[in-house]
Amino acid sequence: MPETTIADIINREFIYLWFYFTIIFEQIFWYYIFGMTVGSVVSVFGKEKIHQWFSKLQNKKLGVLGIIPASLLGIASPLCMYGTIPIAASFAEKGMEEDWLAAFMMSSILLNPQLLLYTAALGVPMLVIRLLTCFLCGIAAGLAVRYFFKKKKFFTFASFGEMSNRDTDPNIFLRLLKNLGRNVKATGLYFLAGIILSVLFQRYVPQELFAKLFGSSRGFGVLMAATIGVPLYVCGGGTIPLLQTWLQSGMSMGSATAFMITGPAMKITNLGALKIILGIKNYLFYFVFVILFALISGLAIYV
Repeated sequence: MPETTIADIINREFIYLWFYFTIIFEQIFWYYIFGMTVGSVVSVFGKEKIHQWFSKLQNKKLGVLGIIPASLLGIASPLCMYGTIPIAASFAEKGMEEDWLAAFMMSSILLNPQLLLYTAALGVPMLVIRLLTCFLCGIAAGLAVRYFFKKKKFFTFASFGEMSNRDTDPNIFLRLLKNLGRNVKATGLYFLAGIILSVLFQRYVPQELFAKLFGSSRGFGVLMAATIGVPLYVCGGGTIPLLQTWLQSGMSMGSATAFMITGPAMKITNLGALKIILGIKNYLFYFVFVILFALISGLAIYV
């Protein structure tokens, strides 16, 4: 019987890893492409309309009920944090109520049409859970600002000006193509990195260990998922392959929900921008709010 060499072991491991990679890539890729395309279409053709709808809310005497459409419009908005803040700043200058702004910004941070379609790769239950919890988180943020910060300002937008519109090419097709190219450039590497990490998890992390950490203990699993969401979350598209592997390995839906809330809400780049517009006290309030909402949601959905 021929002796197994180091080269044979490396070659065998490469075959295993490539096998896992191709399977996960095929499962996720078309959701990524579809989500990317729809996200660009919304950004190019629907972004201004969405923000006009939000601006029109100001003229309606909705009171606290205005938080509901504000949260929905935040989910529909395709902008990232650094695009959302200047828009919110312009609304604040026009006298928009801060609780409405909080609902809009919170749900916009957590979800957008593109990421919603990516999440479909995790199955319909997780898609519905993500949509519902992000919507409710926006409402909860609006209510928190309305009732805890009645007599003082919550946001300070002085450092942010209006963001320039990059979708200006007169040719509609080229405008869409350029937007799609920017999206691919911004997320493509993270998408591939997410697949590679999920391959490594699937190959080298025992399923029993993962199930024990994120599935067997209700409170501990949700807390762990909420905690790792902070350092591991870089790009929404990149986390979908990871979540798919983790759910298959024993992660509960409640733990996945907690991860999907703390991840985007406390992404390092987002926290830097939020620190500027919130100040240290409100920033800490935001931090506690996100952790508590993630834990409550995860425990409520735990299955």
